[in-house]
Amino acid sequence: MAATDDFDPEYDPEPHRILLPSLSDSPTVHSACCLALSTPLLAHLASLFPPAPRLILSIGSGYGLLEALLLAPPYRFNIIGVEVQPSSNTHLPRTHHRVVAGSRFLEPLAAEAEAWMFVYPRRVGLVEEYLHEYGARKLRVVVWVGPTADWEDYKGVFGGWEVNVQGADKVGGRAWEIVAVARKDTMASEQSVA
Repeated sequence: MAATDDFDPEYDPEPHRILLPSLSDSPTVHSACCLALSTPLLAHLASLFPPAPRLILSIGSGYGLLEALLLAPPYRFNIIGVEVQPSSNTHLPRTHHRVVAGSRFLEPLAAEAEAWMFVYPRRVGLVEEYLHEYGARKLRVVVWVGPTADWEDYKGVFGGWEVNVQGADKVGGRAWEIVAVARKDTMASEQSVA
């Protein structure tokens, strides 16, 4: 008689250890990330986020490699990746990963996050919808990383925000990508409260 399989995939007392790649000073493409990663790029991204325990939400995290690197030492950010169902996540532990039913659905945890990250987002409307629904809450910074050619479509959604755009090659990325950092315009925020 065969033994029954009592494994419950929702309860795994010993989470699998996920091996993360070692990064170098040069941007390198990894199969689990559309962004070429390097030690300087990761350090630059880390400099943009609030420290733990403050929450960072990575919207459209895919396989979760970038987020897992930011979750691991030396950074140890409180970062949660969000992906559409069925998720392709292979790097983030369940405690740091959420799924939504489709690309038209929003993760309510965005209301609690002080920082959001969009890496190669597929739809301008998604960024707009998150900002409209949750942008007036705790959010202080949005980091957008993607192709320079795509930024023209996205930059208009950050009206009223202070936006700094930098070539990714200046911070350890590829020449055709940019890192855009949008921060709430504190003067406009203070005037709207008054």
